Amino acid sequence: MTTDTAVLPTTPSTKPSGFRQRGRLAQLGADSAYNLLRFPIAIAAFVAVVTGLSVGAGLLVIWVGVAVLSVALLVMRGFAMLERAMIPAVLGYDVPQAVYRQPEGSRLRRMLTPLRDPQTWLDSLHGFVAFPFAILGFVVTVTWWSVTIGGLTYGAYDWALPDPGTDPDNTDLFELLGFQSTPTLRITAYALVGLLFAITLPFVVRGTALLQAQIARGLLTSRATAQAEIGRLAGSRDAAVAAEAEQLRRLERDIHDGPQQRLVRLQMDLARAQRQMERDPEAARTTLGDAAGLARETLEELRALSRGIAPPVLADRGLAAALAAISARSPVPVELDVEGLPTERLAPVTENTAYFVVSEALANAAKHSDATTVRVSVARYGGLLRVEVEDDGSGGAVLAPGHGLAGLSDRLRAVDGALTVDSPRGGPTRLIAEVPCA
Repeated sequence: MTTDTAVLPTTPSTKPSGFRQRGRLAQLGADSAYNLLRFPIAIAAFVAVVTGLSVGAGLLVIWVGVAVLSVALLVMRGFAMLERAMIPAVLGYDVPQAVYRQPEGSRLRRMLTPLRDPQTWLDSLHGFVAFPFAILGFVVTVTWWSVTIGGLTYGAYDWALPDPGTDPDNTDLFELLGFQSTPTLRITAYALVGLLFAITLPFVVRGTALLQAQIARGLLTSRATAQAEIGRLAGSRDAAVAAEAEQLRRLERDIHDGPQQRLVRLQMDLARAQRQMERDPEAARTTLGDAAGLARETLEELRALSRGIAPPVLADRGLAAALAAISARSPVPVELDVEGLPTERLAPVTENTAYFVVSEALANAAKHSDATTVRVSVARYGGLLRVEVEDDGSGGAVLAPGHGLAGLSDRLRAVDGALTVDSPRGGPTRLIAEVPCA
């Protein structure tokens, strides 16, 4: 089986890329471990950043401070890398790795590289900001776990503790509150307190872990996220340019091979008819009749080309009517299902892209697949329009540079869409395109 994918989530999802769902106990363990490990790491990072920046700033007058500051920033980079490796366990998805400025130039310029890198200063700021939250997370985690375990298991060791009723120097919480302390009262009350803490334990630990992880994500991955978004937009722009260039080349080739040749012949026929008008009127009428037929054929071909670009029915009556029209003209019988389309009109770019996908898929099926039936399904799922085209042809279609489907993939990438091609040898061929509705 040949399956080619171009940046496709096969089902609509609002979760971040790479999202991993854990069970409640597994997530509680990950959050607790994160809160406990963050405390000693935060202490070390705080000491390193305060010491390094203070000593470096104090020694700047003799230039030794520059080297000290560079080393301190590199140390904080190490702590930041460790933090980036830890937070996916809490967030449930991978975070982008920061891109640091690479050393270049003379030895002095290479030594100054960390000082000129904004991300290293954000790493150092995280060492300051995260410290109090690490203390909070550690204290809350230890307290909630201790009270939960101690309260739920109090009945197992109450007998080993001194009895407040027989020892006047030993008082417990209930006697301080003015109640008569008994083993039954203590065990029941502490068990209820432990149960309460056990119920709230996952939410409290999760909240403190998420607080720390989100602070880390904001400071340690925000620039990387922005750079990744810039790269994605640049890729979409390049894909749009490539798709537009390919469409223009195809249009130019189709016009040159079709209407242009017919117009040249039409011009020659009219010139011949003009010459025949004096000496052979009957032949001139025949030539003019042929020219009129040729003009009709040229007009039909130009209309067909215009329908491939932006058919009027799409703008006037919507996507469902346009797909019905193109399906009726297909040389291969088409089973069209548009029941999943919303009643309201979609954005023009969404409708145009979906129409282009179906048009290209039907053209490819007619030219290359030897198919006898094509099934087209278009439906909206949340914020995505899903277009599925399947034929019973010979298969073997691939999504690779240089092949016909590459332009289709570029067209979808230009609107943040995606394409999957499943086409084993012998068929069938299945194309799935997903286009954002907004």
